[in-house]
Amino acid sequence: MSGKPTGRSAQRSQDRLRHSTGIVIPVYLPNDVDRDPVIALLHDTVAGCCLQIADPASICLSVDGAENGAAVAQQLAEAYGVTIAISPVNRGKLQGVREGARQLIDQRDPAYIGVIDCDSDHFPNEMLNFVRAAEHIVDQTGDDRLLMLGRRISRHRPMGLLRGELEDLADRMLAHALAYHAAVVGVPLRLEYATLLEQVPDYHSGYKLFSRRSAAAVFLSDPQLAGLSDTAYYRHAVEAVMVVEAVLSGARLGVINRSTYNRQPVTAFGRLDRADLTADMIIWPCKRLGVPPHFVRQWLHNELPALLLSTLIPEGRDELEAVYREVLAAFGGVDDIVDPFATSSLFI
Repeated sequence: MSGKPTGRSAQRSQDRLRHSTGIVIPVYLPNDVDRDPVIALLHDTVAGCCLQIADPASICLSVDGAENGAAVAQQLAEAYGVTIAISPVNRGKLQGVREGARQLIDQRDPAYIGVIDCDSDHFPNEMLNFVRAAEHIVDQTGDDRLLMLGRRISRHRPMGLLRGELEDLADRMLAHALAYHAAVVGVPLRLEYATLLEQVPDYHSGYKLFSRRSAAAVFLSDPQLAGLSDTAYYRHAVEAVMVVEAVLSGARLGVINRSTYNRQPVTAFGRLDRADLTADMIIWPCKRLGVPPHFVRQWLHNELPALLLSTLIPEGRDELEAVYREVLAAFGGVDDIVDPFATSSLFI
């Protein structure tokens, strides 16, 4: 073996992290909750990021709605030297990420942009692994278009059985939609760095790392609402939007294991209607990628019985059927709705 540094070089990756990586932390501190614990978690997140990045100005706190944390972000900027972006009106996490990424690209032009939630559930010290894996992919392929997904070892432990199963469903449906679009346009998906541990990557993980080129393609382009509401696009389907737009721009997907709390300390998504949230996580990518309604319907019939949540009767099946009905309604299939569990295998 030669002594030439490669993407696996720990020192090179450390340098890239400290001097060539920006981090966006979308901030949302609603007034109708106890803010003190949430602010403490945000402080912890910012402090952890500052330990990884040499210049704190490469860390952007992006507030989604001025009333939802602008004053706290300003205090943190004064204390740590981080930058802030404030969107006057609350629209959803995607707006926070978009505005923060735009500011970092314009002002700092980093090689990588990481996205870390403000609830301390994304551990900044693990971003070195993201950068190191990204450098390895760039070295091997010669292509600097990529998106690294932070794979949770368990979805159920941090979020609970119900939300974990619903995200699993959204991941499976997104995998189908991406494969369908790839077949239609004749460009195969490049998942050799994303499916080592499972066939369906953890697409909806909130911990992500974009290369500069892929971040620009996703966050500097015009929003593609696919005929849906602002809520569906900016708030519900946020993770699917980032994945789909990155893939459409030619990005390779990579996966890196990352830690999570055994139980999330706080969650903004947990305050949303589960059926609306999960349905939009499915509807937006299917509409954006041009999937015909009968494909969406069949995929739901394929996937719903496979979920463990379907064995919780009636509560689990009721949750899944609510998502099923909302998705089909969005594709004009209200008159064709049947019991998605009426046909399934007799035994296993």
